[in-house]
Amino acid sequence: MDLATLKAFKPAEYEQAADGYRTAGDAASTAKDALDNQIAAGMRKDRLEGAAATAALAELKELSKNFHYAQTECGLVSTALNGFAFDMAAAKRKLDTALEDAAANGCTVNADGSVSYPAGRKPGEEKDAPGGSVSGSAGGTETSDAIERQSINIHPNPHYGKAMGYANRIADALKEAGDADAKWAPRLRSLKADDDLKVSDRDWTDVQSDTGGVREAGKGYLDSLPDAPKSGDPKENAAWWKGLTPEEQSAYMSLNAAQVGALDGLPSATRDEANRIVFAEKRAELELRLAAIPPEPQKVLYNSTYPYRNPEWTVWNEKYGDELKSVTDNLKGTRAIQARFDATGQNGLPEAYLLGYDTKGGGRAVVANGNPDIADHTAVFVPGTYTNITESEKYIHHMSEMWKETNAKVPGQNVSTITWIGYDAPQSIVPEAMKEHYAHTAAPDLNRFMSGLEHVQGGDDKSHTTLIGHSYGSTVVGAASNGGDLRTDDIIAVGSPGMLVEYAKELDVEEGHVWSQAGGVMDDQVPLGGKFAGLGRNSDWWQDLLPFGSVWGQNVPSDDGFGANKMAHDSGSHTDYWQDGSLSIQNQASVVAGQYDKVQRE
Repeated sequence: MDLATLKAFKPAEYEQAADGYRTAGDAASTAKDALDNQIAAGMRKDRLEGAAATAALAELKELSKNFHYAQTECGLVSTALNGFAFDMAAAKRKLDTALEDAAANGCTVNADGSVSYPAGRKPGEEKDAPGGSVSGSAGGTETSDAIERQSINIHPNPHYGKAMGYANRIADALKEAGDADAKWAPRLRSLKADDDLKVSDRDWTDVQSDTGGVREAGKGYLDSLPDAPKSGDPKENAAWWKGLTPEEQSAYMSLNAAQVGALDGLPSATRDEANRIVFAEKRAELELRLAAIPPEPQKVLYNSTYPYRNPEWTVWNEKYGDELKSVTDNLKGTRAIQARFDATGQNGLPEAYLLGYDTKGGGRAVVANGNPDIADHTAVFVPGTYTNITESEKYIHHMSEMWKETNAKVPGQNVSTITWIGYDAPQSIVPEAMKEHYAHTAAPDLNRFMSGLEHVQGGDDKSHTTLIGHSYGSTVVGAASNGGDLRTDDIIAVGSPGMLVEYAKELDVEEGHVWSQAGGVMDDQVPLGGKFAGLGRNSDWWQDLLPFGSVWGQNVPSDDGFGANKMAHDSGSHTDYWQDGSLSIQNQASVVAGQYDKVQRE
């Protein structure tokens, strides 16, 4: 880059352009939300049916994708422009300082970046040495610097050394600006969409590539921003986010969406926006990976006498079997989350908020019905053994039904019900569900989540909160609720094999606010080690099988001695407590609504 160009460069112009793109992205986000949560939701709420309505909803969904893509790409362009302006501003500051210093010391900077110096003499000399001009070089090595120092020492003009220093500083600034231009130009050119009106899976995977490119190029800019707290404390997270400028928030959202979406204590709308970027990119990646797997050959072939394994299937399975399972498992959960997004408005369901999403390990999915930040009544559901992202549809449905039942009980008030698939659950009854460490490992994450909810809601008196643990999920709740850290008003243990405490009074709620639902011997069987946990000590039959109550040797919530309020239910199995309109879910909803007098008890 030449001297005149860098002198004339105005970082503010690029920062203003970045603001314009950010504004455009915000407008696209607003349009997307209006399509999803007002127009499409209104059509579902009014139960418009027929081919025309179905086609209209499909078109609205595609248009929403376009706005979401535009929002995401505008955020990347904005961040890239700010990153370019940041790098160029740093180079320009170096140039401006060098020019000022040169002028202050009687030197003249020429158009080509060389520096002219006046005549002068060193102490002890009888006459002036003539002036001259020097050109600098960027960088320099130990050897070249040594040679330069030697030439300065022997040069008769004392201004020569200063001029050389200015020329080198100018050369450094020009090189830094040229490097920034060369680095950012291809990144900015790549931030463009295909010239069609359809946002494809390939477009979203391109966003991942674009994000990586901008993140790499913008390392210096990102390093200049305030770091997110290392502690994970929700209050510190919230204070950090609130302290960022809109420009800084946009940069984090664009380049570190997964990090932003995982931070407890941030507003639910912010986490939802971040996680939906991650969600769209990951879903597209999974769909493309699935499409790239060749069809599975027939596994078994037959000849005239006996069946035999197809050698082609063996080769295919070795190469693609594990990949297919991983992709299909994650897609099952991801599609279930998308189905919940698409159900907004049906039967009055409110907009959904994606508060957590990850496909690593067993996966994470934290989905809220309604905005928790403004909820008068909040329920958080922690599922149990076998939980992973593939089970999202079932557990999201549980809390969608819970929202409907609770909302009907508290007209005019805001309700939010949340599915928390936020931990690595046991994936077998024996031996994994017999171990406590899954619960103890999950407890800090659950505590942070609940604390973050309390913070965004404005304090512990702003929302009546109920934590529901099913099966091993109740064990997680017990592990999180054994030290005064759990932020909830009521606890419901459903089909619990034990909560790692002997009595309800040991849990982190006031007396009388622990509730239990559990079936009889033939209805709610939680096998542990060949026996059945979750049935307690109430029957002689149970004492013969497992005289210590739970597998961990304590009372279970369904035991009379535990001290929980035992709720009536009509469940026919261990997983049957959330059937639409059932007594089981109505009783739970009464607790969530804080209407304890309406709970039917055993």
